[in-house]
Amino acid sequence: MKANQYAVYIVNLDPTVGAEIRKTRPCVIISPDEMNLYLDTIVIAPVTTTSKAYPTRVKIELEGKINYIVIDQILTIDKSRLAKQISVLSQPEIREVKRVIREAFVN
Repeated sequence: MKANQYAVYIVNLDPTVGAEIRKTRPCVIISPDEMNLYLDTIVIAPVTTTSKAYPTRVKIELEGKINYIVIDQILTIDKSRLAKQISVLSQPEIREVKRVIREAFVN
């Protein structure tokens, strides 16, 4: 399956444990295309419709509604969890995702 970086897919995240984000929901593919092409797993960030003002959340518009990419819940999943692609992030959204990832994990 071809899965492109910054595409938004419906993903089944269950089963989960503890405070992990759960249920079937949109998720953004974070892993680069070079990894996605050869590995059976991908790195994703879940998307939620409700969020507090955490610095690790990126506001996006998805299907005409405000949503938040949950950078603090990045995880690796098997590609078989991907249901269907529903969107692709805009260039400003991609820039913000990159900025938040750098701030949260690199600095």
